[in-house]
Amino acid sequence: MRWLVGWSSAAAGASRSAWSTAGDGGGTPVHPVGSQPLWSGPDPLWAVGDWRPDEIRVVQADPFTRIAVLGCCGATDEELRVALFAARGGALRHLTAWPGGYTAVLQVGRRITVTGDLAGARPVFHTPWRGGTAYATAALPLADLVEAQLDVGHLAALLACPDSPEALRDGTPYRGVRRVPPGHALVLRDGAREITGYEPTASLAVAAPQLDPGQAVDGVRDALVEAVRARLAAPRHAPEAEPADPGPVPGMGPAERRAARGAPAPGIGADLSGGSASSTLALLAAGLPGNPGTIHGQHGTGAGERLLAVTFNDLAAGGGREREAELERARGLAANPRLHHVVVAGGEEALPYAGLDTVFLTDEPGPSLVTAARHRYRLAAGSADHIVGHGARQVLDAHPARLADLLLDRQRRRLLRPMAALVRADGPGAQSLFVPFTVYRAARRLARTPYREGVRDVAGMLLERRFTDAGGHGGQVRGLPVTAADAGAVDASLAALAWCRPGPAACWLTGEALAEVSVRLHDAASRPGTVERPGERRANAALARYAADHRVFEQAAEIRNQRLHAPFLDNQVVRACRALPEALRVQPGARASVLRTVLAGAGIHDLPPGWGAPSQASQAASVRAGLRASVDGLVALFDAPLLADAGLVEARVVRKALRAAAQGEPVPLDGLAELVSTELWLRRLIARRGSCWTGSEAPRQRAVSGGVPGTSRPAL
Repeated sequence: MRWLVGWSSAAAGASRSAWSTAGDGGGTPVHPVGSQPLWSGPDPLWAVGDWRPDEIRVVQADPFTRIAVLGCCGATDEELRVALFAARGGALRHLTAWPGGYTAVLQVGRRITVTGDLAGARPVFHTPWRGGTAYATAALPLADLVEAQLDVGHLAALLACPDSPEALRDGTPYRGVRRVPPGHALVLRDGAREITGYEPTASLAVAAPQLDPGQAVDGVRDALVEAVRARLAAPRHAPEAEPADPGPVPGMGPAERRAARGAPAPGIGADLSGGSASSTLALLAAGLPGNPGTIHGQHGTGAGERLLAVTFNDLAAGGGREREAELERARGLAANPRLHHVVVAGGEEALPYAGLDTVFLTDEPGPSLVTAARHRYRLAAGSADHIVGHGARQVLDAHPARLADLLLDRQRRRLLRPMAALVRADGPGAQSLFVPFTVYRAARRLARTPYREGVRDVAGMLLERRFTDAGGHGGQVRGLPVTAADAGAVDASLAALAWCRPGPAACWLTGEALAEVSVRLHDAASRPGTVERPGERRANAALARYAADHRVFEQAAEIRNQRLHAPFLDNQVVRACRALPEALRVQPGARASVLRTVLAGAGIHDLPPGWGAPSQASQAASVRAGLRASVDGLVALFDAPLLADAGLVEARVVRKALRAAAQGEPVPLDGLAELVSTELWLRRLIARRGSCWTGSEAPRQRAVSGGVPGTSRPAL
């Protein structure tokens, strides 16, 4: 795990006494373990972890004016220097406008500015400490610094309403450690902190001016091309001290032997799942002019192969015709002579919920923990820099709540095609004729519901344990959220037409936990309301939730010497996608249409039949297969769960739900993944040894060293 950390002290004199060196007669200064200093002084900054030399750049105008950029950034040193002088006046948005995924830290005198990203995949955290403020791009080091304990209320909110900022607020699983919201920057002056937004906010009453559809799609194309080019322009990397190849092994080629060793291939590669997002990025990376992604001599580069493309074939779960069609599309795309195609076949060892005993400790819990071993198995066959298509659905697809935004703009006719697509998605039935009217009524209700009233309604639903939509289409699972995998598209869309809603794991929480989350929602409703439209707010919240879990995925599936790149979560790509008109986004197949235009603009026209078709059913099939294969271990995990010790769940109820899901009963699979991942994360957190800090003035204990609050169980 890689992160940066620093602080801003209340005064230079106090800072000097607090971080004095041994030569000054004080103790050894506090500093993070395994760090490299980027600058010192009263407001120091460190980079911690296995950062590459090209991932850290510091540009300095004078000893009191400098900027540090960590990550993959497409800006030149001259552009950084120009931005440094421009930001001295307080303008921050241009610090987030370069291609790539990165974090920028600006120091002008005693003023420190740390920019977060728009999606939330590169968050910034802060906490008060010794009269000043400490900040980092990871929450656990700050929790260690202040010796924080678990915030059980935040865990309850994370399980009850995971994509509702009203419940999560700016908290983290650690008490006293706060998160900077996406699209905001942390500004520190002599230890005092200020959270400021750098993006213009659309009004609830007046819609923001929208671009012409063609111009907006061109903007998405340009942003994606620049994002991929930023990765291709970076230096090529090869795994350090790679083990010697054992030579020919029956049935295994060089790629398979390397995957068995767990070392990535040199150079740049990409996923090629057959879906529209990954194939778009792979084709762009293989076709852009410049240096090839693969290093000369690897994978037959001399024959014209420029990029390593990895496809995962799930042999244990199957997936039916949909999965077979997706694999066939991947094979068709791999016929491109610029791609070197590697197919990774996975059995039961690569199913979801497999290999939970090998999961790393992450900064926060996330549902992707239960699939970490599965993704690590696939990524081991990838490259040192591997491009993935994560986030395309969240930034390009229209959230169902955007239908209410169209009604606010009096664009009723734009609702016809989305409602017709919902009728086709669930198939013909007795109630199909009522679907358009039901969806229209739900969208109109949301458009007319004030923000505070909508939040209070959800708070009441939690207290009454009502997890289904009262105005639903009739296909809900009794007593379970409509977000279950078995629920139809109409039910899921109706449930999403709200200011906020319960999450899929809420039905298994105790009444006390739900009551605490309900109090949080009532508090949010009593504060000044949002100026965002319901569709825009819900879409941004869903993106932030996905980006947070993507960050957990990066840490949980991390392979030594490998970097994962998600261009769809870059600032410029997110901005370009947000500029797409709502009337274009809500149309069926909008994502595939936009990406097809992006590829056509790059000169790529020959795509296999069926390209852009959705691929969610195969994922649900693999999750159920993983549950069946690992049900005994999962039930044992909840024999004496820490979540029950914290008062969040009843172990008996969760065990019953796990057995029911393994037998194929309609149970919210996403909710079970959140429960299992949170329990697993708690056990890893309490079992950890050591702290992130060293020095005679360092904290005496690590975070959460005493176990779960409210229980006498010792640390594991």
